[in-house]
Amino acid sequence: MIPLSMAKTGETVTIRRITGKDEIRRHLAELGFVVDTDVTVVHEIAGNLILQVKDSRVALDRGLANRMFV
Repeated sequence: MIPLSMAKTGETVTIRRITGKDEIRRHLAELGFVVDTDVTVVHEIAGNLILQVKDSRVALDRGLANRMFV
């Protein structure tokens, strides 16, 4: 497994594990990031990621992306 932040632009990956405190995991779940969900890396800007998840595009900073393993 690698952190989501290491995925390449255009790559579709499946979330296998989410780490962090309960409040961080809850916040990510509210955005649609849950285990066994497919995520596509749309673009990377200055280390921040724009991700396609469940018909929505979400921007995440590298710190949050490092908490998700694919």
